[in-house]
Amino acid sequence: MAFVASMPSLALVFLLAACNSAWPLGARRAEPRQNDAADLSAAMRWEALKARAIWLRPDTLLWPSVPLEDTRWVLLEETDGGARRQTALESSGVFDAGDPDFERYPYLAGYLRLRSDSLSARAGEILRGGRFAIVANTGESVGNASAETSTVQTYPLLDALYSYDGDDLGPQFGAGGVPSLKLWAPTARAVRLLVFAAAHDAMPATTLSMTAEGRGVWSARGEPSWRDAFYLYEVDVYVPATGRVETNRVTDPYSVSLSRNSERSQIVDLTDAALKPVSGWDTLRKPALARAEDITLYELHVRDFSLAERGLSSEDRRGTFLAFADAGSDGMRHLRSLAEAGLTHVHLMPVFDIATVNEDKGTWRTPLLPPAEERSPDDLQAAITAIKDQDGYNWGYDPLHYNVPEGSYATEADGPARILEMRTMVASLADAGLRVVMDVVYNHTSNAGQDERSILDRIVPGYYYRLDREGAIQRSTCCPDTASEHAMMEKLLVDSVVQWARQYKIDGFRFDLMGHHTTGNLVSVRRALDALTLEKDGVDGASIYLYGEGWKFGSLDAILPQEACTQLNAAGLGVGTFNDRLRDRARGGNYERGNLANPGFLTGLGYDFNGLSDLKMVPPDPAAQDRLLLEYGDLVKLGLAGNLRDFRFEAADGQPRRGDEVDYGGSPAGYAAAPRETINYVSAHDNFTLWDHIAAKAPLTATVAERTAMQRLGIALVALGQGIPFFDAGIELLRSKSGDDNSYDSGDAFNGLDYSMQTHAYGLGTPSQVANGDDALAFWRPRLAAENLRATPDAIAGTAEFFKAMLRLRKSSPLFRLGSTREIQERLAYFDRDGGAKPGVIAYRLEGAGLDPDRRAIIVAFNVTKASVVLESRSLREPGLKLMPELERLGEGAQPVLPALREVRLDAISGSLVLPPRTVVVLEAAH
Repeated sequence: MAFVASMPSLALVFLLAACNSAWPLGARRAEPRQNDAADLSAAMRWEALKARAIWLRPDTLLWPSVPLEDTRWVLLEETDGGARRQTALESSGVFDAGDPDFERYPYLAGYLRLRSDSLSARAGEILRGGRFAIVANTGESVGNASAETSTVQTYPLLDALYSYDGDDLGPQFGAGGVPSLKLWAPTARAVRLLVFAAAHDAMPATTLSMTAEGRGVWSARGEPSWRDAFYLYEVDVYVPATGRVETNRVTDPYSVSLSRNSERSQIVDLTDAALKPVSGWDTLRKPALARAEDITLYELHVRDFSLAERGLSSEDRRGTFLAFADAGSDGMRHLRSLAEAGLTHVHLMPVFDIATVNEDKGTWRTPLLPPAEERSPDDLQAAITAIKDQDGYNWGYDPLHYNVPEGSYATEADGPARILEMRTMVASLADAGLRVVMDVVYNHTSNAGQDERSILDRIVPGYYYRLDREGAIQRSTCCPDTASEHAMMEKLLVDSVVQWARQYKIDGFRFDLMGHHTTGNLVSVRRALDALTLEKDGVDGASIYLYGEGWKFGSLDAILPQEACTQLNAAGLGVGTFNDRLRDRARGGNYERGNLANPGFLTGLGYDFNGLSDLKMVPPDPAAQDRLLLEYGDLVKLGLAGNLRDFRFEAADGQPRRGDEVDYGGSPAGYAAAPRETINYVSAHDNFTLWDHIAAKAPLTATVAERTAMQRLGIALVALGQGIPFFDAGIELLRSKSGDDNSYDSGDAFNGLDYSMQTHAYGLGTPSQVANGDDALAFWRPRLAAENLRATPDAIAGTAEFFKAMLRLRKSSPLFRLGSTREIQERLAYFDRDGGAKPGVIAYRLEGAGLDPDRRAIIVAFNVTKASVVLESRSLREPGLKLMPELERLGEGAQPVLPALREVRLDAISGSLVLPPRTVVVLEAAH
């Protein structure tokens, strides 16, 4: 079982308890002899001890094993000078539901409680005073061979004694421009503030001892001349991992500005007029947003946006925040056109300070490639691999400082330019009609322990991280897992979100691996944001949208499965989670398992067999293929209806089903309590692009036109469904990464976007990152080499127009943006009720009475198969039913975007509709 904990601080406590023991509770025990404890302490290697015990309250500790008879426990302290002190501990029962702290720490059930009243007054002193641990043993001598030793995880005690709710951590400015700084470091013996006149000065201009204020906070009051100076904290703190007191020089966890490569924090005032991009920054108004259901998301990486841009005003803007300020560039013209069509939010992949990219751009290297005529398919992969971590590229899911913009995205990384330039980007996007979402990664940090890139752990060792039963940092996220169920880690998370909202006017937050946070964390964030107002803060906090990855796995789910903010647990919070049910059934396969060639609803399942799938659908068994396609269609239908747990519809077997009664790999397929809690998508930065999924799943004989049609159907499924639509940037440009399934460090060639719509990256060469190694490369090589599978500029431009048409359709009617389960149940009806389900065909009617002022009804029909289909339904017997104009325009002209629309035939008298192959049709009946 995973385990949450905090490593001990400055003193070492020996809690002596024998494992496999059974001591009669309340029985008296002999006191250990002083010299035995001293001998044992002197013989120990403190840094090698495990931290199995927990300090729950000032007078109570927890021991993880059941004791044997005659077990004795001692808390042993040792100071730097070698002085030792013992405190006998008495057992007081098993930690269970009767304990007042049990609800918070249920995963400690069954631990033995050990008490000593004398510890209450000394708990803080012990935490700061030296080494400490607990030993249990049986027998006459404390130091005999039966003794079991453990250091102590102290996070419950730190929360109980030192939780701090002030809003003044980090640098603050008071009257007369006088700065002050505060740091939470409850286990530190001393903290000094080192102030440097310039970013790279070797020696501090001022060294000031900070004052312990209480609640673990240290403070220093400065001089007005410190404005824009740089600083470090020097913290004297006991580090269990090294077994000694360390003097750590660290940056501020609450930094608001940094020097290049985050070497020093900077004292800046975020309210300074020089750091505001426009005269109206404080009163900047965002594009109107009536409610969350109106949101449409577009996920974009700052560097991807402009690396291939030809229309920048200066080269130093390439790959930076300021590229968004070039209104005449291809990229900004494209974003404006999407906003006009109905896009509301640009979701920016991490833009906080990250650890992996060197912010000194002079050190960056670019891939060295042979001339094009001599190049082999593997050359690009080899060239990128040779310079990994030496170029300017990374997705950025490796946090260093949570509250400062990333310096590699600024034209100057030293100092506050990054602040001004990120704000300029936000203002420019607002001017283009777009709100901004920030991708946040509070679930882990890039490093921990005594690593030079570790910050939190070198100030309060162990506290900020989720530890296992023996005190080791958990890493189920990939990296050191933070423990946001601890009070001050939650505070850091909440304070950070509020700062981004107030100081950078961020309109939404996407939480990476949100299942590693508690639902309580998200409730705290929501409450803090809701308190922000335009009048007081310049921000309408209530309009800020929260969503994230609600995947059920990892170190928090292992100990608090009912509290982890996973898909099912988030229901009712109003927080969005990504809908993998629609994603997987629409495109086929999923991120973690299954043959890459396994097709889905859009990509040939049952009607365009690729010969490589392991879904047991080898022809000629059309009945089995139809059944599977209908089953996939159930999850697509559920996604189109918002993936709601309580939505009722007729399933493929003809039986009525509620959303949570439909199976998805052993879990309920429907899980959301309201449509705003569902993020519908078919591709994101993770895994393959949709075009590459199609390349893997469609038969090699499928033409570019057929693949383009599949891509457009994927866009339509997301755009026209209830819930919040999410698109990865470039889906409308037929974006490819040449089969790279994890391009976080694959450089610009695989990741770049061409908003001129002339090229995409399919066929650049074998992928730089690919699961399953040589087998996958053998799979991709013939596909990437096929010239006829590369999208043409016309196909790219046509898909961009199709994307905008889908955005216009969604924007045109509130029927595509219903706000509750009740509304969706009353207004959305699938044709299966009166026409029978057809494999590969989904059609539904949206009732407009009382909601849509322009329409009695809207009908949406998808045919993903290769053949025309005749759809018959009473819902089609509607006078005046016709193609919606946003879609009709795509079938017009000499070179229509969707020539198949000319084949649509509607007979409103008989109630029949001819659906061309691989087409979506949207009809309206006006009032």
